[in-house]
Amino acid sequence: MKFTFGTNAAGESYVPAACLYKPEINNYGFLTEKNRAQYPRLGIAELNSGFDAIYWAKGSLSTEICEDGQGCYVRWVGEGELPLTFVCNVPAEGNYQVDVTLFAETDAQVLVFLGRRRLAARFCLRAGERVSRRFLTNICPIIPRTYEQPMEDLTLDVTVVGAGVRICEIGAELWQGPTLYIAGDSTVTDQSADYPYLSGGSYCGWGQMLSAYLGENIAVSNHSHSGLTTESFRSEGHYRILYDRIKAGDLCLFQFGHNDQKLMHLLAEGGYRENLIRYIDELREKQAIPVLVTPLARNSWRGGDGAYNDLLDGYAKACHEVGEEKDVPVLDLHEKSMTFIKDQGRESAKRFFFPSDYTHSNDYGAYLFAGYIFEELCKKEVFAQAGIELRTGEKPEAWMPPGVLPALSVPQEFSHMENPADEHLFEDLERPDDVLTRAGALELIIATMHFFPTNVYNDMFTDVIGHETYAGTVECAWQNGLIPEELIEQHTLQPLKEVDGGTFVHMLLNGYATRKDLPEGSDDLEKAKKLGIVTDDFDANAVLTRGEAAEMCRKLKI
Repeated sequence: MKFTFGTNAAGESYVPAACLYKPEINNYGFLTEKNRAQYPRLGIAELNSGFDAIYWAKGSLSTEICEDGQGCYVRWVGEGELPLTFVCNVPAEGNYQVDVTLFAETDAQVLVFLGRRRLAARFCLRAGERVSRRFLTNICPIIPRTYEQPMEDLTLDVTVVGAGVRICEIGAELWQGPTLYIAGDSTVTDQSADYPYLSGGSYCGWGQMLSAYLGENIAVSNHSHSGLTTESFRSEGHYRILYDRIKAGDLCLFQFGHNDQKLMHLLAEGGYRENLIRYIDELREKQAIPVLVTPLARNSWRGGDGAYNDLLDGYAKACHEVGEEKDVPVLDLHEKSMTFIKDQGRESAKRFFFPSDYTHSNDYGAYLFAGYIFEELCKKEVFAQAGIELRTGEKPEAWMPPGVLPALSVPQEFSHMENPADEHLFEDLERPDDVLTRAGALELIIATMHFFPTNVYNDMFTDVIGHETYAGTVECAWQNGLIPEELIEQHTLQPLKEVDGGTFVHMLLNGYATRKDLPEGSDDLEKAKKLGIVTDDFDANAVLTRGEAAEMCRKLKI
């Protein structure tokens, strides 16, 4: 299949800029906020391009897709860039060879993403330059976050980010060749990104950047997910998708540990080691090639002496031991990333991680760490073992973040934009009569304050596991200071514990104070009365319902 964009000499469109993709109605078209909102399936990040408008811009931001004689492009004058995404149906799952032709009106840095925001290439174009590039991508089912069953994915998503860059042509056809499968956690997975896009303010796993280094040699199929362990990767059904499709000569990279270490039965020398060995044995029965990856290091330092605090050393050692025992290649990402972080120092290393996060990289960090993976694959001659002869091509250039902090941030709200959702806050609240829990309280407050949501978790509480649906809520609340210290007991949060009125007021005021100045008052209740969220007869000791808490949130003016 092949698509041509722009207008001909008579001003007639090939694929009109106004053509939006509509599942089960048309076979191709562009992806914008309009059809994402219209079709629920397009709102699932794992089933589309992995880009979506940031929460404060929903209802206000409208992507303007334009066309001229060179092709289709996005017109944008704000800070950060908007993605231009084209979607088309494919006849079957599998590996695809994708040809993309681009034109640059002005000098531009270009990012090409395929599928679930997997980076295919990063390069520069000069004004007036037209270039064609060929990439590989894998299309297969996936179990999206919060879902329990695999969902079919039969679309090719091509996204271009670059000021004024035109998409001229897109072509795709099935490709018969090897696949590199990846199994892992949130530091590896295909993370979605908000737009306006800022590379330093987007979560990103190294697995979604690896394809930029592999070129036309091998397609990447990333089955990593946030919160997974060596155990839940199998029990939640992700491994079955991979196992049913992997074939002789394919590679499979395993990187776990960040979540295993929170469970006593998955300690490095216990369940973690046993699970890795089981995966190795099973894949070898299919004549596939298993590869172990030591877990990505955190930007973690001790508060007392300021020395680096290695939290994953035992899991890295277990990988090396299993690799030697089973004669399996081991890619030492842990040592290489830890050495880099130490050389950079705590503050400088922050530039490669999502703002206020010490576990999860941003696009800069993921690109860097994917480069380490590629170097290790070549060093350990893994491609040769698989019978893959690497084709020579351009080596990706370094992608470095700004040199001075706090240059990195998440996209900031535009002063001229208002969030129309404020008027209908919690209008469709689910289970309003249910008792309010700590996790539920945090969810309501985060929505009220319009905090930047997250789908990752930094392991601060022993009773909140990364794959829990509320783990991202806890992470966001922790980063924004919503959780009172008195609720924390021996590193536990008790997220399902009931919340009384006084506790909720305290948490709600913590959130309000990050946005506006609190009124004068001798205690929380007096301040809350001045804000109009409680009355004189408010019972601070009574347990709240979700509906009662939501009504208190609605009375705040943020």
